[in-house]
Amino acid sequence: MDLGIRDHVAVVTGAGRGIGAATARLLAEEGARVVIWDRDAAAEETAKSIAAAGGTAMAVTGSVSSATDVDRVTKAVLERFGAIHILVNNAGFAHIGPLIETTDAQWTDIVNVHMTGSFNCVRAMAPVMMAQKYGRIINISSLSILGADKMAAYAAAKAGLIGMTRALMVEFGPYNITVNAILPGYIRTDRIKASPAFPVLDANSRRAQALPADGLPEDVANAIAFFASSRSGFVTGDFMYVTGGMYQLW
Repeated sequence: MDLGIRDHVAVVTGAGRGIGAATARLLAEEGARVVIWDRDAAAEETAKSIAAAGGTAMAVTGSVSSATDVDRVTKAVLERFGAIHILVNNAGFAHIGPLIETTDAQWTDIVNVHMTGSFNCVRAMAPVMMAQKYGRIINISSLSILGADKMAAYAAAKAGLIGMTRALMVEFGPYNITVNAILPGYIRTDRIKASPAFPVLDANSRRAQALPADGLPEDVANAIAFFASSRSGFVTGDFMYVTGGMYQLW
């Protein structure tokens, strides 16, 4: 199925690995020109793999929590491609631990990357979409907002993205910009599989899921691709769970 995004410019944050990398590869396969944004050399590695497969990719590094970095990246993307059609706010990480033991720095880091980072990217890139009267913004939230043990900071930041999504639905609707969110469940990324806790978490998630399949980064990428496509033009302010039928993490 043609998603109608050939030659569109897609900026994917946290795209060096995991869900972001899978999303970047899928959008590139659909003909989009993809900006691979991560904080380290993984961005370049993913971009090279896309180019080797015949796609168009640009690697950039920096922190989404830095407005200066976001402005620099936005300028670089516009200098190369001249437009931004799709923004996937995927950059993030989890902190697991009791709330009463969570430090100020840990709380701030989570909020800065997930919430402030998404705010920075939208603030910098939405004016481009408004001027061209077209855009797709996809925020990556999490099933953790429905209940997740020892993940208060992460769940709070991810819930904040839902509020942002609904507010921006109204603000950007007149400009033909859709804003939607994805809520993944337990997705078996390489980082999660490398965790010492993986065997226990894997077994628990299998018991909680309705489907017996493994949740993979590509499953989330498929959902993101729909919201990024021209076929989702009448869908905005909405949320898609990608959980295999699991609706709690506790």
